[in-house]
Amino acid sequence: MSEETKNGKTTEDVRRRLSLFDSCSLIVGIIIGAGIFTTSPLIAANAPTLTILFGLWVAGGIISIMGALCYAELGSTYPQACGDYHYLTKAYGSWAGFLFGWLQTVIARPGDIALMAIIFATYAAPLIGGDDVVQVRLAAGAVALLTAINILGVQVGKTTQNVLTTLKVLGLVVVFGVALAFGQDANVANLAWEPDQNEIDLGLAMILILFAFGGWNEMAYVVAEVKDPARNISRSLIGGLTIVTLLYIFVSLSFVTVLGHAGLAASEEVGRDVISHAMPRYGPALMSGLIMIAALGSLNGLIFAGSRITYAVGRDYPIFAILGKWNVRTETPIRALVLQGMLACIVVVVLQSFIEALLFTAAPVYCFYLATSMSVIVLRKKDPNASRPFRMPGYPLIPILFATACVYFIFRAILFKPIPTGIALAIVAVGIPIYFLARRK
Repeated sequence: MSEETKNGKTTEDVRRRLSLFDSCSLIVGIIIGAGIFTTSPLIAANAPTLTILFGLWVAGGIISIMGALCYAELGSTYPQACGDYHYLTKAYGSWAGFLFGWLQTVIARPGDIALMAIIFATYAAPLIGGDDVVQVRLAAGAVALLTAINILGVQVGKTTQNVLTTLKVLGLVVVFGVALAFGQDANVANLAWEPDQNEIDLGLAMILILFAFGGWNEMAYVVAEVKDPARNISRSLIGGLTIVTLLYIFVSLSFVTVLGHAGLAASEEVGRDVISHAMPRYGPALMSGLIMIAALGSLNGLIFAGSRITYAVGRDYPIFAILGKWNVRTETPIRALVLQGMLACIVVVVLQSFIEALLFTAAPVYCFYLATSMSVIVLRKKDPNASRPFRMPGYPLIPILFATACVYFIFRAILFKPIPTGIALAIVAVGIPIYFLARRK
């Protein structure tokens, strides 16, 4: 019998290896990628005043924490692997879980991984004098390398995540502390911000902010590997998001202090622009290194958590059984990791635009956020006797408010980019006949 299948290996045999620190590191590491650097100028350009700009960042943190409270209750109540996949199946039926797994496997996860890899390569290629071809190779290489690291075992994967997360957080604090202390250019910072009111789009700004906060729900995919899930799931979700919100406000403050509102809105490479004022000689290279570490931290976390979803689909549906094997020796879903890495590399090769790719996945992803948040209410009624170690405060107002926010962002994504959004929703719909085929098989 192969090593993957001996002793009837199932998800219930997955060992709980992730501590509270590992869990917080995974959340913070995934969220704080290069999104803050990529989206900040666009967000500033769509905020008419500084008060509104910082208010949007605070609102993004509050909305994300409301969603995290939903996931904290679900995760501590049902500490099985694969998060939304399990909650949606239990609340609405196997079709809902399958569609979520289908979305993550073929659209959302490969796209997210590719985005982080491309951002890493965008900053890495100039350091070695590379052209566009080199950039694509670096992005695909980063995906392949971190996939291989995670294939080696859960211990190697989580250690890599802890190191990258620690480096990026310390780097953000030190670099932007230096920028705040020594980098202000009074002439630039005091430029008046006079936006064209017809160009202001607060809805787009919030979509971009929530992209920067994206990834907090990744903890749900690895709850079966978290030690003492009744306590650590809620602590890691809420604690991790609180850290991220404070860091984002701190980073945004440093951007505005050094560049001013107008300078931030006009910046093409905000990180380099900010640090160049404090360290004109070494700042740009230092900033590139920090952004590369941030992107790699997010990339590793996305690879680590995402493979668990593909594994769950393969475990539950014989038509995809080749993906549902858990390697006993390495304690990882090797085949799911390989498929995920291959799809992400394909996306790296064909991806054209960061914003197009982001909005391509936004509507379907928020559809499932909506369904998962409402499953808190459904499961309280459907499964009232389940042990709930963490019961969210403000029930049922919190899930209703978060669901309302999801409906708004779905509408905004459709309105802003109807064609790519429609294509993404159509791909999700293709999963319906595939589901019935899988059921028959």
